[in-house]
Amino acid sequence: MSRYDYLKQISIFAELKDEFLQKIDDVSIARNYSKGKMIFMEGDPGEAFFYIKSGLVKISKLSSDGREHILHILNEGHVFAEVTLFSASDYPATAEVLEEAEIGMIKNAALEKLIIETPEISLALIKYLNKRLIEAQNKVRNLALYDTFGRTAQALVKLAEDYGKKTTTGIELDLNISRQELANMVGTTRETVIRVLSAFKKEMSIELDKSSIIIRDIEKVKQWYR
Repeated sequence: MSRYDYLKQISIFAELKDEFLQKIDDVSIARNYSKGKMIFMEGDPGEAFFYIKSGLVKISKLSSDGREHILHILNEGHVFAEVTLFSASDYPATAEVLEEAEIGMIKNAALEKLIIETPEISLALIKYLNKRLIEAQNKVRNLALYDTFGRTAQALVKLAEDYGKKTTTGIELDLNISRQELANMVGTTRETVIRVLSAFKKEMSIELDKSSIIIRDIEKVKQWYR
């Protein structure tokens, strides 16, 4: 096993050879964060690119009326704050640790130097940014096309794909997410998302308790946005 194998678990670096991974490892800084800690706040100077070695990170923004909107919940292998590369801009969102996490950080200046010097790394970044752009376009489209039932169903399916754990009764969402946080992901109120979840429970597509959601019939959930 290579000492750089941990970088092969990071989406953007997965296909790079060891000689390029070594360059990334040389400029990486590892930091540990406990639950609830802020990695950076929206509006802070954008100075670094981050990747998750372990743990969960929430990326969120505040609306003009002070409400939180959750953009992403990220786990091992994901990267974030890449939008500040080459732009000298502030962080456009807040990154908060949901579970104890080990985070890799690369200062933008160091990564930008590597990108300029190493075509293989720059190509990997371009491919990744293109993927993120498509995801952002799809999210905007979904906000326009689907009601709260459809958007909640999409959020549940996405969470099941990323954090689902198969059980005898279905797919349990293996993360501690509150009804308010789910509402913040969907872009609605806590009361509305509770009504939607109750409707899904009534049709027996999901099971609910205070701390977990189990998807009993994922195809039935998907029908809400097909």
